[in-house]
Amino acid sequence: MTLWVLMSCFVVILATGASIGVALGLSSAVVFYCLLDIPVIVVAQRMFTSVDSFSFMAVPFFMLAGSFMSAGGVTKRIVDFSMSLVGALAGGLALVVAVAGMFFAALSGSSAATTAAIGASMIGEMEKRGYPRTFAAAVVASAGTVGIVIPPSVTMVVYGSIASTSIADLFMGGFAPGILMGCSMCLVSWRISKKEGYMGEGTFSIANVVKSFFECFWALMMPVIILGGIYSGIFTPTESAAVAAVYGALVGLFIYRELTLKDIPKVLLSAAVSTTMIMFVVGGANVFGWILTNAQVPHQLARMFTDFTDSPIVFLMLVNVLLLVIGTLVNASAAVVILTPILLPVVIQLGIDPLFFGVLMVVNLAIGCITPPVGLDLFVVSSITGVSIDQVTKKVLPYLGILLIDLVILTYFPSIITFLPYLMR
Repeated sequence: MTLWVLMSCFVVILATGASIGVALGLSSAVVFYCLLDIPVIVVAQRMFTSVDSFSFMAVPFFMLAGSFMSAGGVTKRIVDFSMSLVGALAGGLALVVAVAGMFFAALSGSSAATTAAIGASMIGEMEKRGYPRTFAAAVVASAGTVGIVIPPSVTMVVYGSIASTSIADLFMGGFAPGILMGCSMCLVSWRISKKEGYMGEGTFSIANVVKSFFECFWALMMPVIILGGIYSGIFTPTESAAVAAVYGALVGLFIYRELTLKDIPKVLLSAAVSTTMIMFVVGGANVFGWILTNAQVPHQLARMFTDFTDSPIVFLMLVNVLLLVIGTLVNASAAVVILTPILLPVVIQLGIDPLFFGVLMVVNLAIGCITPPVGLDLFVVSSITGVSIDQVTKKVLPYLGILLIDLVILTYFPSIITFLPYLMR
């Protein structure tokens, strides 16, 4: 009874157009008040205590670091460097979007931020060079998926905090899948461009690569500082986020000099709004997940999985399908908060590495960012371009297909994810 009321309220509230955080919190409050006879104030208390964690302090700092970098002229330099690498190939600008997305993901920690930053600078440029607006929107939306896979990743911080898994290892485990996804999307863009006759831009030049590399050198140093500091023991993942935020401000203010003191209040506000949205979703999802746990859903689901199969591969394939469906409906951070406590006991029981499972889970949910009806990146590019979700979705299907192939590869070959973390230990 509790489960049906909870899910019904959640779906109805979400259908009204309310945000995912509101739907999670309000549906939980209805169950607390009507069925569990618990004061509604407990919802607010549990939402607060769920984010009252040292690990979660990394979220606002990583968001702030990304905002400083975005406002400080980093996006243009990353695009120029990407152009020097792949711009001369067929469909050069489409390939540049995918490559720039990988680089910017290493600064932002968010798929929406990556999509917005690259889209704002590239969609108009692609249109000028003869690319259809719908195709440009699809390329940018797809490129944004790696934003939560390549470190630093806010979603990985959330998973690591809940699953008690090393955030540093999760970050390192995200590199190979993120690069695989980015290169796969480059391949799709190249194939489509060859078919449609989209030409490259200029000619490849080592001198140009070196010049553009040095122009964005300080931006590219941020992930090196974050991961280098963590693995050398100089600071924790949370402290690394604070260092990244300070570093982003210094680079924008004193090296690139495109960030001014007048810009700082706007940057702080942008980071605060993004952080508040994430934390509100995480808090609401925690209360939602508590009700599911109280209703014995994790135990029932675990028993169902173990009764159905004792094969880790079969289990992971089933979970992939589940996460792909959930990812089309629910924000990635919310899905992690709700599903991790449910699935993790089964993962451990079947002998699956929680580190591997965490990264695989994030990859699943990243693909959900371009899967309708609630693919976040689709809405971001739609708002930037004015192209309808339906039109973007049609053009994004080839990218969705290659990402699903990547997901199967990662599922069958877990060492792709675990190799780097184990090597660094």
